[in-house]
Amino acid sequence: MKLSELKSHLTNLETITFVLPNGELVPAHFHVTEVGQIEKNFIDCGGTVRKEKTIGLQLWKSIDFDHRLEASKLISIIELSEKQLSLSDDEIEVEYQGETIEKYGLSYSDGSFKLTQTKTACLAEDSCGIAVPKVTISLTSISTQDNGNTCTPGSGCC
Repeated sequence: MKLSELKSHLTNLETITFVLPNGELVPAHFHVTEVGQIEKNFIDCGGTVRKEKTIGLQLWKSIDFDHRLEASKLISIIELSEKQLSLSDDEIEVEYQGETIEKYGLSYSDGSFKLTQTKTACLAEDSCGIAVPKVTISLTSISTQDNGNTCTPGSGCC
């Protein structure tokens, strides 16, 4: 989700709900402790220089159980960040304190923001020696019967 999408969804909400990938809710008394731009300049294992730019949104829960962040307040925090930091409309990366600082993507559905799982990957598989597993199929297991799912010469399906 991009920053503009977050702001758009917030304009239609009174209460903000974040849902972790396991279905648990981020406690309603969460704080947004950071909104900022994250720039990452790096080189992958294949020697390619890369750059990434995201918007960081940090969620934190404290012991002030009566705290509730209203959507309009979060919009004002985002707009101040846009102005002061000259933020661009990039993808959002959410940090949340779990076992350690966890990093998530962000989506929206059914009136809630969903923290989505992120994964690491090799960006240079072709040049760093990682063999992509081949799928082996026995030709005898392929059906030759026409059950409507195959093309035949002259049928016009190809």
